[in-house]
Amino acid sequence: MTGLLVAAVLGPGAQAGADSDRSGLSEALDTVLSDPRMEGGVASVVVADADSGELLYQHQPTTRLIPASNTKLATSAAAMEILGPDHRFTTDVLAHGRRHGSVLRGDLYLRGTGDPTLLADDYDELAAQVAAAGVTRVQGRLLADDTRFDAQRLGSDWANDDEPYYYAAQISALSVAPDTDYDTGTVIVTVAPGAAAGDKPLVTVTPDTDYVDIDVRATTVAAGGANDLTVERAHGTNDIVVSGTTPVGGAGTKQWSTVWEPTGYAADVFRAALADHGVKVTGPTRLGRQTPATAQRLAAHDSMPLKDLLIPFLKLSNNMHAEILTKAMGYEVSRQGTWSAGLAAIAGYLKGVGVDVSKVRQVDGSGLSRRDNFPAGQLVKLLLAVRAEPWYADWKRSLPVACDPDRFVGGTLRSRMCGTPAALNARAKTGSLTGASGLSGYVTGADGRELVFGIVLNNYLASSVKPLEDAIVVTLAKSTAQAATLVGPKTARGGDLECAWRKPVLC
Repeated sequence: MTGLLVAAVLGPGAQAGADSDRSGLSEALDTVLSDPRMEGGVASVVVADADSGELLYQHQPTTRLIPASNTKLATSAAAMEILGPDHRFTTDVLAHGRRHGSVLRGDLYLRGTGDPTLLADDYDELAAQVAAAGVTRVQGRLLADDTRFDAQRLGSDWANDDEPYYYAAQISALSVAPDTDYDTGTVIVTVAPGAAAGDKPLVTVTPDTDYVDIDVRATTVAAGGANDLTVERAHGTNDIVVSGTTPVGGAGTKQWSTVWEPTGYAADVFRAALADHGVKVTGPTRLGRQTPATAQRLAAHDSMPLKDLLIPFLKLSNNMHAEILTKAMGYEVSRQGTWSAGLAAIAGYLKGVGVDVSKVRQVDGSGLSRRDNFPAGQLVKLLLAVRAEPWYADWKRSLPVACDPDRFVGGTLRSRMCGTPAALNARAKTGSLTGASGLSGYVTGADGRELVFGIVLNNYLASSVKPLEDAIVVTLAKSTAQAATLVGPKTARGGDLECAWRKPVLC
């Protein structure tokens, strides 16, 4: 039996309607899952009534599949409980040595605790505070303290060919984000065509930093020619190669690139900011040095609270935020800023709210690893449980909203389910890897009852199965507890292409 209706919420004397409902809902969702795009694939799908917790539909509810970014549901919920909605990451600057007027005869420490939202402007603010404290010369070193987290930069089983791309940046307690998408550990490389054919394109980097070296191998071609630029960082270096062609008067390109060793990136941006504010550091920069307990604070910056950080994190499905929160939870619970400690903390939270952690495997915070395994049944248990948490309203607010065009509201669902009853209704977390897709969250049916759904689809060869996810959610949005017939939607729209993991594509 491919679909099993376990229970339905019924009115008095409505058994006959219930039988029709069982048949209608089960058949409608089974029909969606029998689409040829799922031939040879595997689906785990569960639907429940949000208020009662009663299960309304199950299809392989215990089958463990790769959830992709649906993993962030577990990470974000645990972070809200363990760190708290008002948690802020503090970055500070401390002096260790003796002050002689405006001269510090000692070292200057830049100490981070994992803030993934630090911009170049924030480092400039820290430098301004140092100058305002009366320091104009440091006769010592600039020491970057990223020791809140361990030195493991990349997650378990992350693909090595993902390394240059913005969604797989290295993890450090000190880093820089180039803009307010807060893709920490990356720079933005903007390439514009030259004035004439044969000229080298013009390349700028945001933020303006010497930490990366740009190798321009690209060529400007005549108007109407191909715009086929590529921007890629060489492994183990900060050499970013720009190659290909771009036509005169053309659009060029704008791409995000990760950096090698984000702590050094942060220190470089901060040292430049100090110089801009008239603070000269005579000694070299050193990384990974723990700040002495006797050091004196000169400057500090606090991040936005976690309840607000969840917006860019979950709306835009930011992998680096997930991993930083994982390590931060490890430090909070066991004073170890490691993946293993953080994952243990997440598992402890999940177990406490009724998720059977023996039935899942989580090896990172973001879902980038293909060793993450969740069945839809356990995702739905989590989605039901968090409704009782005091921070639930803030957490739910951070989930993408179907067909809302605002990137920080609709997020990765902003172009999906438009023109259907699920538009501006469904709130859910998306997930995409090649051959793995997920969508789990909440939707209100036609009768006003809230439904919880977990959808994980794997091992398909189609370019995308997101229209099938949308069809399931729209079917639920059309449903009523006593509807005699439920028809799968014909108007649901999803992406035609699987996630390309490029910045303009949100998935």
